[in-house]
Amino acid sequence: MAVKINKIRRTLYCFARILGDINAVKKGRVGKRVGKRVAGRATGKMLRKLFK
Repeated sequence: MAVKINKIRRTLYCFARILGDINAVKKGRVGKRVGKRVAGRATGKMLRKLFK
């Protein structure tokens, strides 16, 4: 059962990310969105190293 829930959750998050990208393109905020993604990934990497 957990495998199905995880697969559904992953699919929904992927779909939400795609919708967010489409929305950013429509509103002309692609650069801002990309910047936030890059900052989020960098923060995640730093936290992973800190708590490893």
